[in-house]
Amino acid sequence: MFRKDETAARPGLTLAAVGVVQFLVSLDLSVVNLGLPEIASGLGFGGVDVTWVIHAYALAFGGLLLLGGKLADRHGRRRVLLGGLGLFALASLLGGFAQEQGQLIAARAAQGIGAAALAPAALAILTVSFPRGRARARAFGVWSAMNAAGGALGVLVGGVLTEYAGWRWVMWVNVPMAALAVALAWWGVAADRPVARHARPDVLGAVLGTAGMTALVYGIVGTDQHGWTSPVTLGSLVAASVLLVAFVLVQRATTRDVVLPLALFRLRTVSGANAYNLLLGAAMASAFYFMSLYLQDVLGHGPALAGLMFLPFALGVVAGSFLAIRLGSRMPARSLLIWGGLLTAAGFAWFGRIGADGTFLADVLGPSLVTSIGFGLCLGPVVATATVGVEERHSGVASGVLNTSRQLGASLGLAALGTAAAARAGGSTNGSIDVEALTGGYALGFTLGAVLLGVAVLVAALVLPRPTGRTTSRSTTSRKEYHHRDRSNP
Repeated sequence: MFRKDETAARPGLTLAAVGVVQFLVSLDLSVVNLGLPEIASGLGFGGVDVTWVIHAYALAFGGLLLLGGKLADRHGRRRVLLGGLGLFALASLLGGFAQEQGQLIAARAAQGIGAAALAPAALAILTVSFPRGRARARAFGVWSAMNAAGGALGVLVGGVLTEYAGWRWVMWVNVPMAALAVALAWWGVAADRPVARHARPDVLGAVLGTAGMTALVYGIVGTDQHGWTSPVTLGSLVAASVLLVAFVLVQRATTRDVVLPLALFRLRTVSGANAYNLLLGAAMASAFYFMSLYLQDVLGHGPALAGLMFLPFALGVVAGSFLAIRLGSRMPARSLLIWGGLLTAAGFAWFGRIGADGTFLADVLGPSLVTSIGFGLCLGPVVATATVGVEERHSGVASGVLNTSRQLGASLGLAALGTAAAARAGGSTNGSIDVEALTGGYALGFTLGAVLLGVAVLVAALVLPRPTGRTTSRSTTSRKEYHHRDRSNP
């Protein structure tokens, strides 16, 4: 069988493959949302039960990301990427043919499993293929543009497909994109040598980590049905805490090939960038949610037109991402994260002034552009920063951690800010929707998002090292400690 070695990589095709993969993953996170009413009608879901079309994906994806990154390190990034793409495409195809509720939910869970394998593998491939310099900044800029464009265009694609082709196409649209990604990865990504295959796998750690993350995500995403103080939510969060504490203890004590080398977090770049990423994910996920509801529930636009109104947001993120590439050779990533976070926070604060009698041009377009350009400025740098100083053999794990922080942030942001917005809105009056109250709730959600981004800016300023000679010395020391303490692969 034809097998390439490390020197056979084709950087252009590698970047294209990773870009398509990230676009696909981001698209699928949002493409289904506007199709939920049609899905509920077509398969007979109840009003609350249909949310499991979203939750099944989130549970599988969030719970398995760490394990997916570890599998990429142990068995080869290219191999795991191709396997994840194959599973994702098959699940999308079968989901489109679903005739019962359980079939669609199972297909969405399988999509999440495939995404949990391919997302960290793709990011790890990008990290090792573009290790330094201007090419690295350009690669992460393209990655961030595709990531954000997929999320924003997913709303547009989902609205158009739902309204004009039927909800099944929100599943089937993934199949040709996955096929394109497989072709690009097959020819453009070098076959890498798996590492640590001689070491015994940490099976107990894998079980504890996966179960703990799944319980944590379940507890968070279930708050829309059960509330934060319900026995289901509290029980899930307590179980998650116990499992994750046990996971950390196992990672500290085991002599096997650990799932998560805890020494990674001694690198300030890794710990700071992941904290920033969690807050950024919390704010941006809630922005998509509140903006979609405001356009439809308050301004009264249909799914297709509401999706179209996300297009300026997508274009702004692309513009911000390419601006980050140009500024990357002049400004350190830390500065881009600070200025990008401030600009994004300003856009959220502007969104916080929306009115019940507003319009797209007056209340949405301006803050969309400010928010999206700021988001594009910081998205690539935070991903690049999170992998600085990480050994190639742990690139998959580091990528899995980064994807996990983004997913957890998104789940927490939607749950917490959505709860705050709902409390401010106060429900309905005599069965009718109070548009003023709804708008006040969405405005509060945007304002709280601005606060989260302000905290992210503080993290970048206080935790991430300054790019000076003294910082370089400290970073070198941290890397030495990281290498010394890493017992997973001596």
